[in-house]
Amino acid sequence: MRRSIDDGTDDHPDDGDRPPTQWMVGMSDDCDGCADLRVVLTLEERGRPATGVIAHLAPASARRLRAALAAALRELGEQTGP
Repeated sequence: MRRSIDDGTDDHPDDGDRPPTQWMVGMSDDCDGCADLRVVLTLEERGRPATGVIAHLAPASARRLRAALAAALRELGEQTGP
């Protein structure tokens, strides 16, 4: 089972220093070693599909990532809600 939740691109200007990045969040059960559903986070250079890094996150790891993103937003003075 695979399900895409959301995807997007980074907001960094295309200045030649850093490649523009795409991200995708989904769910999958295709990790044989995991034996359960995982949150899947994919990061790759825009325009270069299937060349990125894919993280299969257990629920606890996904919550830790969510907390880290919320902490970074708070540091920027931003709201952490939707």
